[in-house]
Amino acid sequence: MTTTMDRRSLLTRAALGATGLVAATAMGSLAPETAFAAASQFPEPGQPDPNFAEGLIMGRNQDLLQVQGSDGRMHRIQLTGVTSVWKLRPTTIDQARIGDGLYARGVLMPDGTLAAESVWINIVNLTVAITSIGRSGLQFDHHGQKVVGYVQPGVTAAVYNGTPAVSDLSMLKVGRHAQVIGAWRPGTNEIDIATIYASN
Repeated sequence: MTTTMDRRSLLTRAALGATGLVAATAMGSLAPETAFAAASQFPEPGQPDPNFAEGLIMGRNQDLLQVQGSDGRMHRIQLTGVTSVWKLRPTTIDQARIGDGLYARGVLMPDGTLAAESVWINIVNLTVAITSIGRSGLQFDHHGQKVVGYVQPGVTAAVYNGTPAVSDLSMLKVGRHAQVIGAWRPGTNEIDIATIYASN
């Protein structure tokens, strides 16, 4: 007989150290776009989603992150054996640093800790105008602010008019508008580009 464990039960057990057998991505998509969909889900109008947190990492004690939200609230994010982590690409929580920004989705525990299902580190979603194209990167204007985007071989992809993502960036054009998902380099105006959505 097989039993199906729901998401809350699985994350609760993982937070208590009872399981590490499930693949990290078994709980759902780690695609960077999912982070922004998660941020827009609200259980009741006008109320924050209790199963979602965002902010800057202020402290870390082994698998527990202390995160200050943009609204000033402090969050405790518990990493588990089933937490999936994105920092430009799927990775491990060892890549998290004090000062990094994050989005986290999971299950709110009775003690107020969020048992994380997915964590996206330094993720940004920018609407930009392309101002310059170079061999190793692009320069953007984001609402009057200059942003430098670096192409990461084997990672950076472009989506043209909704077609499947490709590594060929040759159809990008100066002056065109685009949406860029990437990983911010904290303390700078620089990002590593994951995906750029453009019309050609």
